[in-house]
Amino acid sequence: MPTQLQFAREGKITDEMAYVAEQEELTPEEVRDLIAMGHLVIPKNINHDFAPRAIGRKTKTKVNANIGISSDHGSIEEELEKLKVAIDFGSDSVMDLSSGYQDLDGIRQAVIDNSSIMVGTVPIYGAMSDNIMQGKGFRDFTARRLLDEIEKQGQQGVDYITVHCGITRQTLKYVDGRQRIVGIVSKGGSVHAAWMRATGNENPLYEYFDELCEIAAKYDMTFSLGDSLRPGGTGDATDAAQVQELLILGELVKRAWDKGVQVMVEGPGHVPLDQIAANVKLQKQICHGAPFYVLGPLTIDTGAGYDHITGAIGGAVCSAAGADMLCYV
Repeated sequence: MPTQLQFAREGKITDEMAYVAEQEELTPEEVRDLIAMGHLVIPKNINHDFAPRAIGRKTKTKVNANIGISSDHGSIEEELEKLKVAIDFGSDSVMDLSSGYQDLDGIRQAVIDNSSIMVGTVPIYGAMSDNIMQGKGFRDFTARRLLDEIEKQGQQGVDYITVHCGITRQTLKYVDGRQRIVGIVSKGGSVHAAWMRATGNENPLYEYFDELCEIAAKYDMTFSLGDSLRPGGTGDATDAAQVQELLILGELVKRAWDKGVQVMVEGPGHVPLDQIAANVKLQKQICHGAPFYVLGPLTIDTGAGYDHITGAIGGAVCSAAGADMLCYV
């Protein structure tokens, strides 16, 4: 079955396109054309039935809420309660970031089955957690294991996946041996970096990107290209590591589009207030107008509470500058 992107490029208007057009006060033709250009995505797995939402140009800024169990705390019942609260308070999306738990598949399926909004995941969490639970290390982890995890999550009904494809052996050089204040703060990025250092191999998501695209297209899972090297401190904002990864992500956006896969791009982490608009413009230019899924941005390195206030300020400025979806814990 064709993806939303493939339908759009064939000039066809799907039921999902017609629905989001009404919700966003656009014409179905506008939605179709924006999707065909890659400037709009409708993350909706063919195995997940819910009222879709559009992310991208000419649409309202969307909000994602993170949930997830860990080895230290949580239960399925608690995660489903978090899901209900997120939906009741108007979240457009939820990401299940569960890790370090025996039955991650069961947690994920329960979230998908009970979610009336789009569900995203970070597949490396599930794959590596399973590896660790079996007492194995980085050297025991394989590209096949990660691709099989992504296939399984596609079958379950995950609508979009964060995949850290842009951290490669080459981009890692912009962190190792360089004076980056905070290093790598992305959990998924850190796992990929540790795996590359331990094995000497290339990031499997980059090396096998075409196969990754084939899996995603099968279920119409949208890529959220992860920002492994996002700045974890304002002093690292817009540095060489961040920009080098962004350049690779820009290339991968076009490769994914060629395979019929919808794409959004993540960023930018900790960014001073006066650099936020420039970061949005830079991402849009390098990534060919793909929707921008913003983590933060946090405008200072220390703030009241759990960064809620600084995140809200950064998110508001980022939205005004053209960000398409905001992520909040």
